[in-house]
Amino acid sequence: MKCCFIIPCYRHGATLASVLEKLRCYGIPSIVIDDGNDQHNKELIAAAVAAEPGTLLVVREKNGGKGRAMNDGIRKAAEAGFTHAFQIDADGQHDAADCKEFLQLAAENPDAVLCGFPVYDSSVPAARKNGREFSNIWARIVTLNPELKDVLCGFRVYPVQAYNSLLSRHVCMDSHMGFDVDILVRLSWAGCRFIFRGVHVTYPEDGVSNFRLFRDNAHISLTYTKLFFGMLIRLPILLVQAHRRKHHG
Repeated sequence: MKCCFIIPCYRHGATLASVLEKLRCYGIPSIVIDDGNDQHNKELIAAAVAAEPGTLLVVREKNGGKGRAMNDGIRKAAEAGFTHAFQIDADGQHDAADCKEFLQLAAENPDAVLCGFPVYDSSVPAARKNGREFSNIWARIVTLNPELKDVLCGFRVYPVQAYNSLLSRHVCMDSHMGFDVDILVRLSWAGCRFIFRGVHVTYPEDGVSNFRLFRDNAHISLTYTKLFFGMLIRLPILLVQAHRRKHHG
């Protein structure tokens, strides 16, 4: 297994250096995507990357959203010969200490997609905590896959080949807040196996959030509408997959 971290970064230049510093102990290269940031954040990102030898920087001229940033990161990872890509956010909300278990599980299960589900402390906004189960239920519906414990946490290890195969088929995935849902649903449709583990998540009081209530809820709703019709087209295959999961584990 040859793994790298992929860190999409938009408006989180101030926290990126701390994230990279915490990941240093794993001895794994990072790919940082500057997703069309303003000049101030560009400078912070460039300085953070320069301070960590071996870190690769991908610069997008315009902000395209998390999906496009991750797609560019995966293409870079495939080009560099990485077999697995560990997605982690640049805002520092995820506990980097949880990476150790995920990397071990990925080495033991190279075919699986490793996914985090949030273990919150008292800093979590109630609306975030209560609203995400709606997305999780719909993801299980459109995949017929009850194993999808959480589809919104951006702390994951992807087999690069499985992800890249979606890109090679020009699959159009949501580029914004619907991305995390979209990619897991499509990987489930493709027959991927999933392993979920808890990840400690903290919401700093002075943290910068890219979540926009109306815009991003609209993106997620449109994503599920599209995935629902995609489910109907694939229903015979999904029923076979569901049968195999039930009887073979």
